[in-house]
Amino acid sequence: MSERRKRVGLLFGGASVEHEVSVVSARGVAAALDAAKFECVCLAVTGDGRWLLPEAGAAVLAAKAPRVEAPAPDPGGRIVVDPGGGGLVAQGNGEGTRSVPIDVVFSVMHGWGGEDGRVQGLLELAGVPYVGAGVLGSAVGMDKRVAKQVFEAHGLPVGPWLAIDRDAWSSDPRSAREAVGAATAWPVFVKPANGGSSVGISKVKAAQELDAALEEAFRHDRTAVVEQGLDVREIEVAVLGNGSPEASVPGEIVPSNEFYDYAAKYLDNASTLRIPAPLDAATAQRVRTLAIEAFRALDLAGLARVDFFLENGSGKLFVNEVNTLPGFTPISMYPKLWEATGLAYPLLLERLIELALERADDERRRATRRGGHGG
Repeated sequence: MSERRKRVGLLFGGASVEHEVSVVSARGVAAALDAAKFECVCLAVTGDGRWLLPEAGAAVLAAKAPRVEAPAPDPGGRIVVDPGGGGLVAQGNGEGTRSVPIDVVFSVMHGWGGEDGRVQGLLELAGVPYVGAGVLGSAVGMDKRVAKQVFEAHGLPVGPWLAIDRDAWSSDPRSAREAVGAATAWPVFVKPANGGSSVGISKVKAAQELDAALEEAFRHDRTAVVEQGLDVREIEVAVLGNGSPEASVPGEIVPSNEFYDYAAKYLDNASTLRIPAPLDAATAQRVRTLAIEAFRALDLAGLARVDFFLENGSGKLFVNEVNTLPGFTPISMYPKLWEATGLAYPLLLERLIELALERADDERRRATRRGGHGG
């Protein structure tokens, strides 16, 4: 008798500005899942946070829609989470309430709410295994300020930077400007502390441009990170694993625009990905080692893409940031790096699901009242 296919809840959409990217990632994952081993259960989330029934989510992917919208007319059925460990439940739609069996959730819900620990906590409470980092690693990895502080505490190389809070900026913008001038030299990059896909990022070449860049960053988060602009190459490494993570071959991004912004990543299709990156053997090994150290420093699991700056001239390596839920679009770096390392896209997805289930089994060994242990 053949083994039952595992039901994979493919979670996508959501309230972040990366909603459209998430939908493209979901199509990539859905198309590559081995249908002989996995049943894809679409868990689509609208921009206002409504979890649609699986058939509605499947219709979004099949229709090539750019966003998740509720059906029209909307029958009203929704997926909800049982916070008592009862998993996912469908309610409404004239059917009453029924459970939605899910073996594991594969989330590609990028950005706010999806990769910052919020949905991870929700799935933990529901007792549903999921691909990727847990609550702590997701939250710290998403926050550029906290992540940089952790990297520095672990002795990892980080370029000059500082953080500015929106309230501090509003009350005393002059002091904030002076702090930027003291800590960095022009140009600088101004980013929302929590964000992804290069949304809200500005390159600031002179002091008179700083105010507008900070205001743009504050549209997306209450804290902005200001980083020293360096003459660098952009190197990325994909990491895969739980307790014994492995690093892919390094890749290099040559952006089509002045820096690797949203358009260069997703719209103009003109940026160049060099895989493997043209590096000498020592530098390639060094960047892979640092990637695993950064992964461990943030207490990550499953997957992450670690981004580096390699300074021209000096050859210094700096950890830029870690993406705990990298894109899975057809042009995304993470799957391309593993393909170049010898792990094809469908097998990569299968390995990520295995890692999620292994981690969930390990978590179940903890003493909890739900499991009948502990005092």
